[in-house]
Amino acid sequence: MKKKNKYLNISERKVLLRFFDIVSVFIGIYLISSLLNVTYITFNSPLTRKWLLTFLVYFIFFGNIFEMYNLKVSSSRYRIFQSIILTCFSSVVFYVFTPIITPSLPSNRIEILYLFLGVTLPLMYWRFIYSTFIFSPKFSKTILIIGKSTLVEGLLFVVKKRSYQNNVVSYISEKELPNFPEFNFIDIKEADLLTELDKEPVDEIVVSTNELKLNPNDTINKQIVYLFESGVNIKSIENLYEEITECVAKENLNHEFYKYLSYSKNHENSIYLVTMRLIDVIISILGLISLLFFIPFVFIGNLFGSRGPLFYKQIRVGLNGKKFSIYKFRSMVIDAETGKAIWASKNDSRITAFGKFIRKTRIDEIPQFWNILIGEMRLIGPRPERPEFVESLKKEIPFYAIRHVVRPGLTGWAQVMFPYASTTREQEIKLRYDLYYIKSRSIMMDLKIILKTISTVIQLKGQ
Repeated sequence: MKKKNKYLNISERKVLLRFFDIVSVFIGIYLISSLLNVTYITFNSPLTRKWLLTFLVYFIFFGNIFEMYNLKVSSSRYRIFQSIILTCFSSVVFYVFTPIITPSLPSNRIEILYLFLGVTLPLMYWRFIYSTFIFSPKFSKTILIIGKSTLVEGLLFVVKKRSYQNNVVSYISEKELPNFPEFNFIDIKEADLLTELDKEPVDEIVVSTNELKLNPNDTINKQIVYLFESGVNIKSIENLYEEITECVAKENLNHEFYKYLSYSKNHENSIYLVTMRLIDVIISILGLISLLFFIPFVFIGNLFGSRGPLFYKQIRVGLNGKKFSIYKFRSMVIDAETGKAIWASKNDSRITAFGKFIRKTRIDEIPQFWNILIGEMRLIGPRPERPEFVESLKKEIPFYAIRHVVRPGLTGWAQVMFPYASTTREQEIKLRYDLYYIKSRSIMMDLKIILKTISTVIQLKGQ
């Protein structure tokens, strides 16, 4: 069996991008300092280390906000160009406006422009190299898929659309998939894994043979065991699906869900719970202080958009199914519902023109910091739904009530990955994102959600 060359996995690609981004920033600053005699940020000062560290903190923060380390964005020259411009511009602006920890403004203001160009141009050059040479099949993980055609088809769709680091060599199934003629099909009845891997070595074999109803003594199963013993990485289709989508696979939500879905280890981790509660309290107090500044702004906006109450409250379902009231700035017309709960949807006609703005910026959610402060909600968690919708969804979607085992949140994984769901099918997808958060939640996961939420607000991606 031939050996495949070393590939770059997701974490390695992101580390590579971050490392050479930082190197590019250093090179750019050094060049403008030495060649153009820029003194605004120079390597000849005892404060250089503090200045560089400050700039890098801004750069890494805004790099995450503007998705410079999203592999899909990194694969597109247009989108990464846009991301670099926004990241470098924001970093320089914050650097300029924090003179307490950065140098005083230069007498020659053009040095600020030199700083912007000095970090932007090397970054563009490095990212051009990445998209041209490193982002190629040679450095991608090659995989062979074995499973029932319906499962394989779903995975191929996800791989083709979202997984830029996986290169499917072939798939073995009971029938060929007409929607994917570009992938090599091997009939399960004729498949010989060892022969296939001699023709085309792979990094990983992705398997789900249960649906194929194979006997443990079948050749294909024996070969899978042999390859696993030989050190070949074997993974289930469902696990790869979760790895790519960061969402629980639909196939894992069955009567044996407990095999695949469990609480995060942090569910009973006192340090995690106390730390996040402390963060919730601090941020909710700051949020309520900001509420005082937003009230006049929203009041004036509603005068022109749709006169009526400034706030409204709704009953929602929280931890363990307990009901509570949430508060929001009103963004819809008065009497948007006449006796019957209606799903909010994209381009909802009930939303006022001003309401669209405060929804996109998430300003309408600010009053919910009160719910966080008194412990009814968390900053991060599944978004609480209305009792009418919960009762309906519990009947149509198995395991829907599982999302209530953790406290609901102002923002959450489903909220940043799949903002609005107005049908049962979309709610089922959103549930699977919530369940992925429940099984994976951690401080790093919460931080990732916060950064994605900030990105949503800054780029007006809210609905």
